[in-house]
Amino acid sequence: MIPPLAFADIVPSSAVDDPQAAQSPCLGDGTRIFCLGISHREAPVELRERMALSPEKLEALLDRPRAGDKPLGFRRLSEIAVLSTCNRFEVYAASRRGGFQDLVDFVSASTGVPEPEFRSFALRREDREAVGHLFRVGAGLDSMVLGETQVLGQVTDAYDLSRRAGGIGPVISALFRAAIHAGKRAQTETAIGRNAGSVSSVAARLAAEKLGDLADARIVVVGAGEAAELAVEALRHRNARHITVVNRTRERARELAERWRSESLGFESITGALASADIVISSTGAPHIVLTRELVARAMEGRPGRPMILIDIAVPRDIDPAVNEVPGARCYDIDDLESRLCDALAERRKAVPEAEAILEAETESFMAYLRSLDIVPVVRALRAKAERIRLAETKKALRQLEHLDEEDRHRVEFLARSVLDRLLHEPTLRLKEAAGKGRGNEYAAAVRHLFDLSEEGSDGL
Repeated sequence: MIPPLAFADIVPSSAVDDPQAAQSPCLGDGTRIFCLGISHREAPVELRERMALSPEKLEALLDRPRAGDKPLGFRRLSEIAVLSTCNRFEVYAASRRGGFQDLVDFVSASTGVPEPEFRSFALRREDREAVGHLFRVGAGLDSMVLGETQVLGQVTDAYDLSRRAGGIGPVISALFRAAIHAGKRAQTETAIGRNAGSVSSVAARLAAEKLGDLADARIVVVGAGEAAELAVEALRHRNARHITVVNRTRERARELAERWRSESLGFESITGALASADIVISSTGAPHIVLTRELVARAMEGRPGRPMILIDIAVPRDIDPAVNEVPGARCYDIDDLESRLCDALAERRKAVPEAEAILEAETESFMAYLRSLDIVPVVRALRAKAERIRLAETKKALRQLEHLDEEDRHRVEFLARSVLDRLLHEPTLRLKEAAGKGRGNEYAAAVRHLFDLSEEGSDGL
């Protein structure tokens, strides 16, 4: 569980009321947030496949201690996180001196895809636009299937991997934590993620409706492509424990089965698999019927009185419609599922404005938080100088009050600390409020001058 950032505790919402400030660079020290990426909306699947990177390779790429081995683009970007899924490849970076060309160099060197081959498909976003985009991704508003919940887990995984590799620091870490928090709010406070959101998940939902608890059901998934994998995932989420993946290429079936802790068989074993199945979900890329009436009839011969539900999510169809003539067998095709899917997506679309309002508020809070970082060094320096003065003056006073017992000396210490805290409390809040309005640099300079903090906290965050 990643705890959300308490933005409201850092900057009051009333501080975010300056539209010009919202368009200013994120941090007063010149740090910017950049996002460069491709997704299913622009890039063909062939390109997405070439740019996808395994978690192991990503972790090695983002390994900061070995920055000298990395391309120059990596070394110029102070923080980097990568979100790599089957539908998108996006790089988020924070930097004072780097820019988009550094991201381009990093992406090209990391994936092995030359810039000209992905340039026309790549979208560039910076600062507030980059923040808002990641929030939308996490909430499922930028997904191939509106409101899908899987992507929030992928954002969380990208954050964990980048943090483990040392690729991110305070800015991108805060960005991903905020995106996870915003995505969870959108998913839990609206209907954007409710009901089945893909044909595969509708198929799993239909299976559960027909059989009830899937824990003891024998389920056969025919095919090993993306739709089949989504079906296996959806079935697992519905407590299905006995799943067998059947595919013409046994190795593909084994790969999918291993990812989801299932069994695998080659297509030569399909008759035996059907004979024990309560549910069959078929999604192959075959251009012809795969499960014939005769095949299903043979499977049903040894199980009188035990029904079989077949769900065909392939286009063109995998299952012969004549299967419905076999006693005990009932087949549902893509048209049967589409009406259910349309109803579910219609409910999700109704929730989009409400989800977008949540994301807009979270984006504003995050931008205010970033602007508040302008004055973190000066607040730290001010308190450090005040603390040194308190300690020196308290020590001097106590030397002249040697007659005091231990309890009274503690009272003097407590009084000095209380006066310091009370004195600095209001100025600290005002500084944070000014930073939230985009005036952090101006106020920070004034405080440094008034309290002679020119050498204090110069190391920044």
